[in-house]
Amino acid sequence: MTVGDLLDLLSAYNREVPVRLAVNPFFPMAHRLGGVQKAVDEHGRPVVYIAESKEAEQFGPLPPTVAVALTWQPPAEGPSRRRRGATGPHNGQ
Repeated sequence: MTVGDLLDLLSAYNREVPVRLAVNPFFPMAHRLGGVQKAVDEHGRPVVYIAESKEAEQFGPLPPTVAVALTWQPPAEGPSRRRRGATGPHNGQ
């Protein structure tokens, strides 16, 4: 993804909406952004890093709908519920 790609994607949203960083597909968590930094990669090409906040503030698990939309998790349905039989003494016991 390039800076232009990111700008194009973000331009569809209201500028006042908070941005969070989704990390770790195997244990998806949401983090607050802390900054953007330009650097060069190992081949001398420019690269931009988006950083987590200095406080390393983690909001907790990523909402399942976001993990599914990112294809980090397959869509899941809750377990089927079936009526359980009554518990307690049977036949007057």
